[in-house]
Amino acid sequence: MTGKTVTSYSLPHYEMSSNTTDVMSNLPGEHLYTYTPMQVATAVTLMVGIYQIVMYIFHLGIMSTLLSEPLVNSFTTGAAVYVLISQIKDLLGLKIPKQKGYFKLIFTLVDVFKEIQNTNLAAVIVSLITIICLVCNNELLKPWASKKCSMPIPIELIAVVSGTLISRYFCLSEKYNIQDVGDIPTGLPAPEIPTFDLLHLVAVDSIAITMVSYTITISMALIFAQKLNYKINSNQELLAMGLSNVFGSFFSCMPVSASLSRSLIQQTVGGRTQIASIISCLILLTILLWIGPFFEPLPRCVLASIIVVALKGMFQQASEFKKFWKLNKYDASIWIVTFLIVVIVNIDIGLLMGIIMSLAIILLQSIRPYTCLLGHIPKTDLYLDMSRFKAVVEIPGIKMFHYCGTLNFANCNHFKSELYRLVGVNPNKVIERRMKLREKGIYIDSQDSEDKPELLCIIMDMSALSYIDSSGVITLHSVIKEFEQIEVHFYFANCTSPIFETIKKCDLYLHGKLTFKIFATIQDAKIYLEKELYMR
Repeated sequence: MTGKTVTSYSLPHYEMSSNTTDVMSNLPGEHLYTYTPMQVATAVTLMVGIYQIVMYIFHLGIMSTLLSEPLVNSFTTGAAVYVLISQIKDLLGLKIPKQKGYFKLIFTLVDVFKEIQNTNLAAVIVSLITIICLVCNNELLKPWASKKCSMPIPIELIAVVSGTLISRYFCLSEKYNIQDVGDIPTGLPAPEIPTFDLLHLVAVDSIAITMVSYTITISMALIFAQKLNYKINSNQELLAMGLSNVFGSFFSCMPVSASLSRSLIQQTVGGRTQIASIISCLILLTILLWIGPFFEPLPRCVLASIIVVALKGMFQQASEFKKFWKLNKYDASIWIVTFLIVVIVNIDIGLLMGIIMSLAIILLQSIRPYTCLLGHIPKTDLYLDMSRFKAVVEIPGIKMFHYCGTLNFANCNHFKSELYRLVGVNPNKVIERRMKLREKGIYIDSQDSEDKPELLCIIMDMSALSYIDSSGVITLHSVIKEFEQIEVHFYFANCTSPIFETIKKCDLYLHGKLTFKIFATIQDAKIYLEKELYMR
C-alpha cells in the first residue's frame, strides 16, 4: 500500500531558473553547476535509496520501535486532517494557490475563507451526491452485500467511471466551470542514468527525506497491521523502499513513500495482499500507456469526495485519545503535541517533535523510576507496596526499600533522595547535627543518644533493578557508609544474576573484596535480622 509522493526539494545556495530549469550556483567563489530539476530529483531519489539500503544492512529498522501507539495514532490523524483540508478546494470548486513551507495548512484555510464567496455550486452538488452514494454504499449496501458475496462492490471505480462519462457527455467543465483532472500524458519516461556528480551535493538534505518517508510508510503499515491483525518487518520495509528508490531513480521517479489517501482507498475497497497492489499497478500502467486521456474529463470534486469518505477510519482512530488520557498522561501529551504540530506547523516537524518528546519521556522515566516502601503480610512471605495495600504491616525498626528501573550515573542523586525520603532518615543531616552539637561541647553517646534514629536496618529489594553501572555501585557503597555512621545496617535482597555480577566486578576492582551483604530473598534477610540483631 505504498505510492510515490512528490517531495519538494532545493539545493542549498542554488537557484532554479524558471525558463531554462537550470540549477546554478549564485555565490561568489563557488563552482558553477548546471543541472535540471529532474536531475536533482533523481539524484535525491538515488541517494535516499542508498541510505535506506545501508540502514537495512545495519538493521536500523529497529528505529520503528520509537513509534509508540500514541505517536502513530496522532501522527496519522494529523496527516488525515492535512489530506482533508487539501481536498476542500476541490470539493467547493475553488481555485486557490498551493501553499508551500511551514504553516501551509493555516494559509490554505485562510485562502479558502477568502474565496468562499466564489464557491462553485455545481461542484458542491456533485461532491454531495458522490459522498452520499459512497457513504450509503459503505454503511448500508456493503454490509448487506458482504453476506451474499465475498467480492466487494467497487463503488469507487463506479464513481470514477460514472463521473467521467457524465462529465464528458453533459459537458460539466464547459457549462458549469467544474474543474476536471485535465491533461494525462501517456507513455513512460525513457530510462536515464542519474547524475552521480550531484550525490555529494544532496547527501545531507537527503537524510531528512529518508527519515520522513520511512517513518510515514512504517506508521501507515503499523496502522493497517493493527487493524487487520498481521505483523510487519520494519527492516524489510527499508529494503523494499531502498530498492524502489534506487530502481526508480533511473526512471525519473521521486522518493517513494506511503500515500495516506490511496492506501486508505485500497484498504477500504478490500485490498488485503500484494495482489491488490500488483493489480493497482497494472491498471495504473494501462492508464499511463493507453487509456489515460479517457479520464481527463473526470471532475476533481469526484476524486476529492472519494478521498474524504476514505478518511473516515483515520478520524475514527482519534477516539483512542480518551484511552490514552485515562491510561497514561504522558501518552496523552505525546498525542496532543504531535497532532497539534503536524496540523499547525508541518508533518515532518510534528513527527520529529513527537519522536523527541517520546525519547524525552523515556529518559525522564529512567531518571525518575518507581520507588516505594514494602510491608509484610502477616503469616506469609509476601512483601507489597505499603501505599497500595492496606493488609501489609511495617516491621518495627526495618525499612524495606523497593527500587524499580536502572541505577546509573544519571539517576544516582534521585536514588539517594528517594531513599532518604521514604525511610525518613537522611544520614548526612544526622551526622551534620551531631557535629554541630560536638562543636558546642555536647558529648553524644551513640548508644543512648536521643539523636539516634529509631531505624535499625534498611533492606533494599533489587528484584526490579534492571541495570546498574559503576556509578550506581559507587552510590550504593556511599549509601552503606553513610548509614553505618549512624548505626543503621544496609542489606540487599532479590539481586538478579546480571546485577550481582556487575556489582562483584566493580567491587573487586574498586575495593578488592565484596563488601555488600546480599540475601536471596527479603524473607531470608528478615530471618537473619531477627536472629542476629534482635537477640543481642
